[in-house]
Formats: sequence, structure tokens, C-alpha cells
Amino acid sequence: MRVSRAFFVLWFACSGGVAVAEPALRIVSLAPNLTELAFDAGAGQHIVGVDEYSDHPDAARRIPRVGNAFRVDFERVIAFKPDVILVWDSGTSQQVIDQLRAVKLRVVEIATYQLSDVARAVRQIGLLAGTEKVADQAADHYERALNELRERYRSRTPISVFLEVNDQPLYTVNGKQIMSQAIDLCGGHNIFADLSELAPAVGIEAVLAANPDVILSIDDTVPKPREHWQQWKQLLAIRHDNVFAMPADDLARPTLRLIHGIEVLCETLDKARSHLADDGSAS
Repeated sequence: MRVSRAFFVLWFACSGGVAVAEPALRIVSLAPNLTELAFDAGAGQHIVGVDEYSDHPDAARRIPRVGNAFRVDFERVIAFKPDVILVWDSGTSQQVIDQLRAVKLRVVEIATYQLSDVARAVRQIGLLAGTEKVADQAADHYERALNELRERYRSRTPISVFLEVNDQPLYTVNGKQIMSQAIDLCGGHNIFADLSELAPAVGIEAVLAANPDVILSIDDTVPKPREHWQQWKQLLAIRHDNVFAMPADDLARPTLRLIHGIEVLCETLDKARSHLADDGSAS
């Protein structure tokens, strides 16, 4: 779906932003997903500073660092004379945002709570940078691919999933997180979707009680998940060899790479279904 500049300016203004006629030619990004989305939107050449975790695409690694979501070198940011500073609505600390605004810097908060928000974020950045054509094409491609995946997997047999994002302590996500929404798209059900916290700590007893069909571990934070979970052989996921490591950035970062992450996730859940179906144990 293409969105005209006039409509986007209206939407941006109504949602609390301040639309301007002149494009932002000097951008600072304080979140790795926003840096990546800015490149996807055709605005990579306008980025003058990024947070310390911005590592994709490769060109982002060569941009000067200004801190992270919780600690920013304000003097350096000011020295860059940015037209706009991109902050992650659910990731950048409010204290950092307030401090930036206190020195009269223009801060734009980018929200990525839903799978559909990713395309909206690309278009928003394209509008800010004056690269709407590139941004619209990237967003359109993402939306088409997302809809194709949703249609392909909409009738799959439901399968229960525990998503492990850290092992010590044991953390997961609730149903409001994009990773959980990706599980839903693939026909899975996050066993902790109903918890109130976005990233709750859970006890092993709770996982044992829920007895998920599948355990998915984010691969850069959980070492050797298959070996770790073998000690609980009563779990369906263990009995049917359904413990899998997932690519962290492709699934955890709300960027256009989510499409690849969701493809891998859906294929993984299909593999898990085949393991369960071998002896008729699918829940």
C-alpha cells in the first residue's frame, strides 16, 4: 500500500510528531533497528551518529558512536548538529529522550509494537529524510511478503511454543511482543502470551506445567539450548526433539529482516509438527 506524502504528514502530525517541509539531512539514530530501517528507507547517507549496537548493514559499523539507549554522549550528539534524532519508542529510556529535548534537539520516537509497524516506521523515516520513493518500495515489499506468509500458514495445526530469550535468569516474552506475533502468524501459540510484562522472568516450574510442544531459544543469548533442556525429559519438546535455536537479529529486531526470521520460524514449527505427528502426539 502506497501512502502519499500529504497523508503521511497528516498522520504524523496527528500522532504527536511535527512534520516539516525540509528533509532531515543529518540524522542520529539511538537504536540498532532504527539505524537499519533508515538504511532501508534510503536515508543511510544522512546518518551522522548511531548507538553502539548499530551493526547492520555493514556501512552502519563505520558511523561514529554516540552511546546507547540508556547512556548518551550529549556533547558529541550536539556537535553533530543533527536535524533529527531517532529514538525507539519502546527501547530508548525516557530520561535520555527528556535530556535531548531539554537542549532543544528534535527527537522523533518511532514505534514498532506490531508486525505492521515496521512498514510504517520505514515510511515515517523516509518522510523525514525526503526519501519517500525508496521507503515506499521497501515498505511495500515487506507488506506483500508478510501477507504471503500469513496466508501460507494461516491453516496450520496449532502448536504450543516456549520462547526462551535468556536462560539465567529464564526470560521470555508476552503476546504483545513482535516475536510472539510472529509465532502466532506461523500457527503457534506462545504459552506465556497472557502475562502482563513484555519480557517476564519465568520459573522452570511454569514451563514444566505448560509442557510446550516446542522450545525456541534465541541463539546469541542461550548457549547450547538442546543440551540444557535435556534434563527435563518429561517435556513434550524434549521427547520429540523439538528444541531449536533461532536467529536472534532476524527475529528479535523489528526491521525488514523479520521476513526472513519469520520464514525460518514457520519452517521450524512445521518441522516440529512433523516430529509430533510421527506418533500422533500433537497438542
